[in-house]
Amino acid sequence: MNTPLPAFHGSYRPEDVEFLLKPLALDELKNLGLIKDTEAKEELIQSGKRHYSEMLSLESLPSARYRRLFFEAHQRNRDRMAQDCLTLARRIAESVDKPVLVSLARAGTPIGAILSHTLRLLTGRAAPHYSVSIIRDRGIDARALDTILERGADENSLVFVDGWTGKGVIAEELHSALTSYNASRGTGIAPRLFVLADLAGKAFCAASADDYLIPSSILNATISGLVSRSVLNETIGPEDFHGCVLYQDFADQDLSVWFVDNIMERIRELWAERPPLPPQPDALAQVRRNAAFLTEEMRRYGVTDRNLIKPGIGEATRVLLRRLPERLILKNPDQENVQHLLALAQEKQVPVEVRPDLLVNALSLIRSTKHV
Repeated sequence: MNTPLPAFHGSYRPEDVEFLLKPLALDELKNLGLIKDTEAKEELIQSGKRHYSEMLSLESLPSARYRRLFFEAHQRNRDRMAQDCLTLARRIAESVDKPVLVSLARAGTPIGAILSHTLRLLTGRAAPHYSVSIIRDRGIDARALDTILERGADENSLVFVDGWTGKGVIAEELHSALTSYNASRGTGIAPRLFVLADLAGKAFCAASADDYLIPSSILNATISGLVSRSVLNETIGPEDFHGCVLYQDFADQDLSVWFVDNIMERIRELWAERPPLPPQPDALAQVRRNAAFLTEEMRRYGVTDRNLIKPGIGEATRVLLRRLPERLILKNPDQENVQHLLALAQEKQVPVEVRPDLLVNALSLIRSTKHV
């Protein structure tokens, strides 16, 4: 039995989520040279000198203009997101007895918090919610999974939650990581991934296959419990969870709890109406479409590294917020759901290309450091 680690909730309430992450001191990361500006970080990642999970770039608070765009987008998409969260919760309740939610930090965290409250509304029972780290090429945090099982969770009750799939990389990572974990622990945890929007057709269950704007994808720490993305470097010991930074200085603009409560208010109204469950997306058709689309787009733009092309509004947002964008491609720049992308592109002087034939609403390319 491992020594229990202190409970950590970020800026959320204990009933919303428990992060199975290790809070790291920002000064320590700075002293170790692990806080990098975006361009230096991109060079290290693409050269293979450092894995992306080993470093952080400091986040900043959204500008007044960008914050206004978030609230406008939230108002437009609130009903859609609430309905999709309700759909996911109903499908979870149908397929798993006494579910334990394991959201993938950090895009999955707001969704998991909402689903936890929604499942209580539907079933009358609390649905425990943990948020854990999963990292491309490094797998899921095994220490975190050990902790969940040590606390008495049935391995058949675990339900993994994320916001969306783009190429399906994290869905594939989850499958691979759980295969390794099960082999080493003698368990049989299934890679049941539930998402709101499954563009890649790789999730176990999705509410939609549409590339729509999930409001929580627009912001970073201020809608995710003031928690950074997860970190796995030399500051993490063998008994530690994967790490993160808590942006406590952003507390005055934190919307994490507000967002959960606001979506839940609409979910309660929808549940009173008892809408029928919509049909599930055709995952096989999505897989075929996504694979052909990505191959064609990589050929069109001369991209040879699959990690440098990001399809969908959610992934394009991440690139513009955290990476070194080469260009932004939009299906329709007048569409309301991409206005925040245009604002970010303008702020960062990123070229915008318009392609009415684009399969998704947005596509972003990360700049290759070979050409920097």
